[in-house]
Amino acid sequence: MAEDTEAQPIAPKVVVATTVALSFISFWRGGAIVLSDLASTVFYVGGIAEQAVGRSAPWLVLGVMLFSFAVRAVYMEGCSMFVRGGVFAVVRNSMGPFAARVSVSALIFDYLLTGPISSVSAGHYLGHLVNEFLEMAGVSFRCHPASFAVFFAVLITLYFWRSNTIGIHESSTKALRIIQITTVMVLILLVWSPLTLLMRGNFALPPLPLPSNLAFTHESLGWFHGTFWPGIGAVGIMIAFGHAFLSMSGFETLAQVYRELAYPKLKNLKRTGLIVCCYAVVSTGLITMFAAMIIPDAVRAQYADNLIGGLAMNLAGPYLLRLVFHTFVVVVGALILAGAVNTAIIGANSVLNRVAEDGILFPWFRKPHRKYGTTYRLINLIVGLQLFTILISRGDVYLLGEAYAFGVVWSFFLKSCGVMVLRYQRSDQEYKVPLNIRIRGIELPIGLGLITLTLLTVALVNLFSKRIATIYGIIFTLVLFIVFTISERINARKHQKRKGGALEEFNLDHQQEITTDIVNVQPGGMLVAVRDYNTLSHLKWALDRTQAGRRNVIVATVRLTAAGDGEHGLTTEQVFADYEKELFSRVVQLAEKEGKKVSLLVVPAANPFEAMVQAAANLRSAYLVTGVSAHMSAEELARRIGQAWEELPEPRHSFSLAVMRRDGTVHQVILGPHTPRLRPQDVNRVHQLWLDLAENEEFGAKLHHRDVISLALDRLEQELKGHQRFEIVRDLRRSLEKPEA
Repeated sequence: MAEDTEAQPIAPKVVVATTVALSFISFWRGGAIVLSDLASTVFYVGGIAEQAVGRSAPWLVLGVMLFSFAVRAVYMEGCSMFVRGGVFAVVRNSMGPFAARVSVSALIFDYLLTGPISSVSAGHYLGHLVNEFLEMAGVSFRCHPASFAVFFAVLITLYFWRSNTIGIHESSTKALRIIQITTVMVLILLVWSPLTLLMRGNFALPPLPLPSNLAFTHESLGWFHGTFWPGIGAVGIMIAFGHAFLSMSGFETLAQVYRELAYPKLKNLKRTGLIVCCYAVVSTGLITMFAAMIIPDAVRAQYADNLIGGLAMNLAGPYLLRLVFHTFVVVVGALILAGAVNTAIIGANSVLNRVAEDGILFPWFRKPHRKYGTTYRLINLIVGLQLFTILISRGDVYLLGEAYAFGVVWSFFLKSCGVMVLRYQRSDQEYKVPLNIRIRGIELPIGLGLITLTLLTVALVNLFSKRIATIYGIIFTLVLFIVFTISERINARKHQKRKGGALEEFNLDHQQEITTDIVNVQPGGMLVAVRDYNTLSHLKWALDRTQAGRRNVIVATVRLTAAGDGEHGLTTEQVFADYEKELFSRVVQLAEKEGKKVSLLVVPAANPFEAMVQAAANLRSAYLVTGVSAHMSAEELARRIGQAWEELPEPRHSFSLAVMRRDGTVHQVILGPHTPRLRPQDVNRVHQLWLDLAENEEFGAKLHHRDVISLALDRLEQELKGHQRFEIVRDLRRSLEKPEA
């Protein structure tokens, strides 16, 4: 439900707050989202690269895929510091807001082209297949592949616009299914292609990417054409490497998906990155190599826009079997290439959310959807620009691919450069790019430096070799940079810059009661009471002791109200003010870092102890966790909460109470009837009393330890009702004052 600024007719007993930030997924789903972009390049990168550099292109594609392991290490280090927002946040934190605006402008250009090139390429595959079936059926009509590609790209973009408006979880499920189907196709190709080569008996690898084997075109050299630079061996190889570099697109999605990965985040990131890189080497690298070896040189140019379709039709075996498999390849290609549109929307939406949070976009863009809670206005903007790109491209895959590489390499370079700067600004890295040496106490990041230098070289070479992409890329980046700058300055005039970081946007649902159904949790969860956003160590303690998916964590804060507020409606601002928004933003960030989902509640009440106990009882919580009060000890706080529990109506729900002290230790008690935790010396005393009484023959085996305790309780209860009460209270006080052994 959207935030409502009108007064409620009845004062709410609870406000359920939800945010777009807490939707955690497994590393399999995360890998599927990234691979929907990264692995999809197998369908078009081979054709684009060969048009640009000649028959040596497969080696360059394979080299880029192997280089992806190095880029994976850079992203792992950046994510291990939990810099929210990927490239934009890393560059902002390391090199300042100006460089951050440049980086995010280039990155958005990358994302806006990811969807169009993938969906247009899928349209080409389908268009060629349609024409083949028309030819087999004897129909003279032929569809124009480029026009068909544009039509299909528009349809699939609109489909994933709807999917992402619903939410990332549903989108990740679709991505996982697509990758599963794609894996079947990859396995068939990895078996069928070697068998084809063995049956032919004579095959040759593509020529190595040596300067003498590179065949540049006027278009692929760009501004290098007519100069001496391509004649320099190392420069020529870097130009060729740059034309194959778009095969590594999708790694920025790894940083965005990291925010959604479930606990343990870094371990799951390592798994995701390893899956992505290995899959990309096998699918994009090896299959592109097989295509160059199997498709005859005389006809390979016909398959520049549908290379894998050409590979399927040139495999060994009956024509009908090859045609069936070709159809399967085209369907799979359409699915995974269309899925890349999904990852592009997810990535761009995540980046722009961080931009908006940092005050560089108007807060209007981050307004959650009334039903789904997603930032639908940003999604609408992204999809609108993608549709515009599809229409003006007129279905030219090569043009889109060359422009795409511009944003890919510059976003990688800026990310790597930002991580290198942060290496000297921060020391909280849980992971570092390998190959580091220390000289006189100073760490030299050799590995990270070599990766950054390589990315810079490729970025500069692409700047001059891709003329059209450079022109349009710079124009687009400049326009976005100006828009971000103007928006940031307008926001700065309206609101003073916050020092504590960006605030989340929340949907608020006013309810008259607290139940597990309303909060959408299971009984037996952990209720964490918060109030001071500077002291959330007890929430961290609770999250550390909660296994993701096994127990719900509900974070609640009490909004203190005065007597009589219930007689009049409470406005949203009264129940969920700026302080609550700040508080829950900190809670969300902590939960996100831990990779665990939390539910959020605001409970208006005059007595915070009664409110928390009642909430724990209504939610059937197993634990109530709170931080220590600034005005009382942990023991006194536990006593107050215990008194509030005693005032609950019967039957009272029993649960454990954990109060974190200022020194980080936790005082734990159980509220309600429970087996007491006896000290060892008390257990021994009970045993000795039992031995003493058991010597009486009339008791024999009928006497148990519980009988001794029951008798002691009966005598204590009687004496408390008589004149000995004063003496008992005095002795108990003295006992409590004694230091524990």
